[in-house]
Amino acid sequence: MYLKRQLSESLTTFKGLRFGYKKIKSNSHRYSVTVGIGGNVGDVKRRFEHLFVYLKRDKRVEIRRASLILKNPPFGFKPQDDFFNSIIVLQTNMQPIVFLDYLMRVEKKFARRRSFANAPRTLDLDIIFFDNRVVDLPKLQIPHPEWFKRDSVLIPLLDIYS
Repeated sequence: MYLKRQLSESLTTFKGLRFGYKKIKSNSHRYSVTVGIGGNVGDVKRRFEHLFVYLKRDKRVEIRRASLILKNPPFGFKPQDDFFNSIIVLQTNMQPIVFLDYLMRVEKKFARRRSFANAPRTLDLDIIFFDNRVVDLPKLQIPHPEWFKRDSVLIPLLDIYS
């Protein structure tokens, strides 16, 4: 069950038991990673719930916070369904490239298919921040190069840190 709030004609938020989550107790994982999650194929909110449970069971990561879920229009390739987006802050001992490979395996587990840029997808996981690191590689850029231009990142970030 989600509490629904209309922000504008095109933006809606959903808050539930897991999305709106904040953990107080610290852990032994070294790095804090902010991950953007999104999707627009199938029952995305349910998939987010399954992702949350999957991550909770994985000892390599610990969920510290999860924002509300934002429903927002697509950008780039426009003729597709609206997206649902959220932010999860995780703790991990993995280095950035290893963590990226981990996220890509998680996407694949949740039936992600890569067809073209900005295509509809079941699950999209993007590293927004990785501690205070800056990484500029062909395969990985941290912080995410477009994070500050996207409502799909900014509104969930505001929820986490307000």
